Amino acid sequence: MALEIAVTAPAGALVARDAGADRVELCTGLELGGLTPSQALVETVHETGIPAHALVRCRPGGFVHDPDEVALMEREVRTVLRSGAAGVVVGALRPDRTLDEDTLRRFVDAARSVSAVAEVTLHRAVDHAVDPVAAAAALAALGFTRVLTSGGAASARAGSATIARMVEAAGPVQVMAGAGVTPGDVPVLVAAGVAAVHLSAKRSSGGGHDGVPMGTGDDGSAHFVTDAGVVAAARAALDA
Repeated sequence: MALEIAVTAPAGALVARDAGADRVELCTGLELGGLTPSQALVETVHETGIPAHALVRCRPGGFVHDPDEVALMEREVRTVLRSGAAGVVVGALRPDRTLDEDTLRRFVDAARSVSAVAEVTLHRAVDHAVDPVAAAAALAALGFTRVLTSGGAASARAGSATIARMVEAAGPVQVMAGAGVTPGDVPVLVAAGVAAVHLSAKRSSGGGHDGVPMGTGDDGSAHFVTDAGVVAAARAALDA
């Protein structure tokens, strides 16, 4: 049973590694649901030695992408893999909330053009799909390695029954539970049959500001950092 930690910095990758994580999902803008990390960030995290799967998402918001966005994310897929990422985390939907299979194939093809063994994960766009179970069933034919899901619910624990159905439907594709996961949720998710558990294990850095806002989403709050105690507790719960 694998433990994946979402991190936004090399320091977080080191914390995750040393506290027992098997891999990290690397992104920026975690408070926005995650955005594509820079080339330098991927390179630096690669140097920590823990496998890093880079989120490729060019903007916040929904998962219906126009042709320019798709072309950009294809390039980002290739860039992060060439920079040392072990895999990529991607997703796209059609306006009817079914999987955008053509776009997803382009992402998979872009990844495998760099590395035949690159792992490709469908991100939580699946939780916005009209039928997450049917979406999970389609992933093997598209070449995906795994899917990250909350079972279409606000948290993985709340969606555990649907996650169990996705495990049955996904075949060889690994199902990884994520969204609002705490170490106390691990037994419920293990019982659902998942191959991995994903959590951010975050806490406030305690270093906000009281100055002029830097954007519409900036309220002066501190940024997030990775909490070693939470990672270790999740590792212990999985090992138990």
